[in-house]
Amino acid sequence: MVTMASQQRFEIIYPPIIKQHLKTIEPKFYSLVRESLEAQLQHQPDLETRNRKPLKRTLVFGAKWEIRFGPDNRFRAFYRI
Repeated sequence: MVTMASQQRFEIIYPPIIKQHLKTIEPKFYSLVRESLEAQLQHQPDLETRNRKPLKRTLVFGAKWEIRFGPDNRFRAFYRI
């Protein structure tokens, strides 16, 4: 018998500047952004995939990872773990 260990769930904390960033996109995409980030980053945010990669250089605000999502990978978010 094989038992699977439950995966660690990560808490997603949005910085205050996200409100300014969201103003640059159409409101109809707000739920897509939230749902995509929560679905892909709550478990194994450090697992590299086709649309989720570590950055070669750390960004000024400390982000070390990039994720692309949405229609035609239209959106990109930077994050740190």
